[in-house]
Amino acid sequence: MKRNSGQTDQYRTAARAEPEPNDNREPERADSSDDVRCLRPLTVLKYLSEASQPLTLAQLSSLMRVPKSTMMRLLRSMELHGYVMHMPAERGFVPGVRSTTLALRTLRGANIRRECRAVLRGLVRKLGETCNLTVPDAGRVLYVERIDTTAPLRMHLQPGTWVPMHCTASGKLFLASMSLLERRSVLTHLPLTRSSPHTIIDRQELEIELEKIGKRNVGIDNEEFVRGMVAVAVPVRGSDNKLVAAIACHAPTARMSLDELLAGVPDLRVAADAMRQVLFPASA
Repeated sequence: MKRNSGQTDQYRTAARAEPEPNDNREPERADSSDDVRCLRPLTVLKYLSEASQPLTLAQLSSLMRVPKSTMMRLLRSMELHGYVMHMPAERGFVPGVRSTTLALRTLRGANIRRECRAVLRGLVRKLGETCNLTVPDAGRVLYVERIDTTAPLRMHLQPGTWVPMHCTASGKLFLASMSLLERRSVLTHLPLTRSSPHTIIDRQELEIELEKIGKRNVGIDNEEFVRGMVAVAVPVRGSDNKLVAAIACHAPTARMSLDELLAGVPDLRVAADAMRQVLFPASA
């Protein structure tokens, strides 16, 4: 794959655009172990996946405490192979398509998938409605795994499907978990498209709704994504107690009201704790 001159210029421009900080940072040591160097791409993906907006070359260089020239070479190689993507408007980087695919395949590996599905299957038996495991992904919600209800009336969303953040139970929960500064930054770039007559498209109204969700710690979709469907979501937290995923349950209003679905939140929280043990066994 041949890199065009425009992409190369992006790196040169990024390197010149932001001056090196005078933070007395130690130069990269010649005796650094090979394993640390090999793990750098994973560290880059860790920072990018945790960030609420694209990270610049200078920011990544500072976070990883390596020279910009080293960081630039690493980003160039990762972009060439599809693991990061450069966002020219923000002069920053986000995880690439291959990173998202790798993460999804890891989560859906035979052993982890079996255990995730077991947790969701037990929850479906209790609630009688479709349950999902979702994660935030570049301003959208990604369905990682799901177990469908056996009832004839249900909505089909296959694992690997992306849905909007601003009008789904999981998405609103992810937004509500952010700091006010992070959330406003994300909402500034997030198109609030109308998916149903009940979708909240006014930013101020959505901010008020997210404040309520943050206090309740339960995401709610009251026919905002699909007319005639309601959903609730609870957080799955990582070893640092940061929200990394959500377990959601949705149902058609012809069979269950939002209040009836909210009555199942205690069962959802139990399932979220079990899912945390599956995804982060060391922190259990």
